[in-house]
Amino acid sequence: MSVFYKTLLAAGFGGQGVMVLGQLVAYTGIEEGRHVTWIPSYGPEMRGGTANCGVVLSEDEIGSPVVDNADVLVIMNQPSLAKFLDKVKPGGVLVYNSDLVEYDGSRKDIVTIPVPASKIAMELGSDKITNIVILGSVVEASGIVDDTVCVETIKEKLGKKKPKFLPMNLDAYAKGKDVARTALSK
Repeated sequence: MSVFYKTLLAAGFGGQGVMVLGQLVAYTGIEEGRHVTWIPSYGPEMRGGTANCGVVLSEDEIGSPVVDNADVLVIMNQPSLAKFLDKVKPGGVLVYNSDLVEYDGSRKDIVTIPVPASKIAMELGSDKITNIVILGSVVEASGIVDDTVCVETIKEKLGKKKPKFLPMNLDAYAKGKDVARTALSK
């Protein structure tokens, strides 16, 4: 078994940035020199339907890209919590948008990080960065990828496409890290 083998499952409605979040984790893993798979899954709707993706990061070649037992589970909406809560392994991390998801704390064998990501994103100026707030929390709470490399990936992948939004994205990432750090210290 590999020294490093981590999995992430992210789920929500289409348009919430779930795929971009997964891609940023995958790209960061590639920059770290790891073997990486990123598998998207979409519902039949164009926007507002279900969307999820699985990411596998490993030092060794990856036998299967399917994520059945995630180290990290990202939940952006209530239906996804019901569908995927049992997919996070004991000892894993659940990061969820607490503005849209109510979680009863029923799993005592996982670390839960509630993030008021929609509120934070709107305070920073755009609901389109909710996923980046969540990404910051994911990296801080799980260490699935290196923080510094992830920041560079955000600059590379998001900053080049829309440079005027890069400061907002970097602020969103930092705020997400702060929320996770506070939640972990309790």
